[in-house]
Amino acid sequence: MLTSRLMSGAASCDAIVLLSGGLDSATALAITRSEGKSCLALSFRYGQRHRVELASASRVAQALGVVDH
Repeated sequence: MLTSRLMSGAASCDAIVLLSGGLDSATALAITRSEGKSCLALSFRYGQRHRVELASASRVAQALGVVDH
């Protein structure tokens, strides 16, 4: 299910950006968007306690208008 959602989102974007919610990945996404590219943002929940970063990643993705996150 995730794979089909990822593939459908990837088909409609110019770039896929790994988005941790931190400053570096948010900057990479902002630069990519400023170049006029439509983006798919990927974040991973890998069992660590970083819910704050995932929430931040969601806000950044929404604010920068990514295709899907």
